[in-house]
Amino acid sequence: MNTTISKAVLLAILLASPWLMVQAWIFIAAQDETISSMETCPDTSANCAHLGGDANYRMDAQSTTIERSMDAVRIDLSKYVSEYDCEILEEEISESTYFVHFVEHTSFWQFPDDVLVMIEVIDEESVEIELHSESRIGLGDMGINPERLERIYNQLAA
Repeated sequence: MNTTISKAVLLAILLASPWLMVQAWIFIAAQDETISSMETCPDTSANCAHLGGDANYRMDAQSTTIERSMDAVRIDLSKYVSEYDCEILEEEISESTYFVHFVEHTSFWQFPDDVLVMIEVIDEESVEIELHSESRIGLGDMGINPERLERIYNQLAA
């Protein structure tokens, strides 16, 4: 009986070891650094997506003007951050602009991706948004960053 349990534990450790090694690598290589202004994607990046600010990258052209108040858009963004268990690293609020940098982790491998959102008031009932999502490590993102920005856009524009 003990031999069977020992073999099962050894097998579980062996199967989990690639995931554990990746987690250790992520912990060392992808430390949090705050970003306090909007960034753009490098011209040939395969791990970045951007919408708005005349810098669309890997995103379909969509109107970044949203006919909703700043408060309504910020509330929906806050719901997104909570729903996807994101960690806010930087947040700047003024009467006419809102900037936030948060980290969202991919499922399973838990790669950290930096997400930047800028919201600027146009008038009482409309805002202009700019979205950016970039993987911290790796050469590609398997389409995760554009998908993430599409989710955020849909939530804010709803």
